[in-house]
Amino acid sequence: MMVVVFRARRTPAGEGEEYKKWFLRMSELARAMPGYISHKGYVAEDGERLTLFEWESADALRAWANHPEHVPVKQLGRQKFYTEYHLQVCELTRESKFKAGAGSAHATDLPPASPGS
Repeated sequence: MMVVVFRARRTPAGEGEEYKKWFLRMSELARAMPGYISHKGYVAEDGERLTLFEWESADALRAWANHPEHVPVKQLGRQKFYTEYHLQVCELTRESKFKAGAGSAHATDLPPASPGS
């Protein structure tokens, strides 16, 4: 699994209706891509925004990064919507999960992800 950490600060235009339109379209497009798992956004007290993306594989992430509709919107973001951003692409090597209730009160450590998965 691939995890993408996208940290950004927006311009005033990045808070407007045009940004929202493109954000909704890109979210819709990403969800329809093979290998997409999820994405969630968070906002820090200082206004920095963080979005975490999960993709099944590096190939799925690469297809998203190079999608012909996504590429020009990334350029638009750099030109108009962001004052800065920091993108990190990470490959999952270990995972631990816990969920209270459901008959289990302990964490489950999952084995490391196999290469290429």
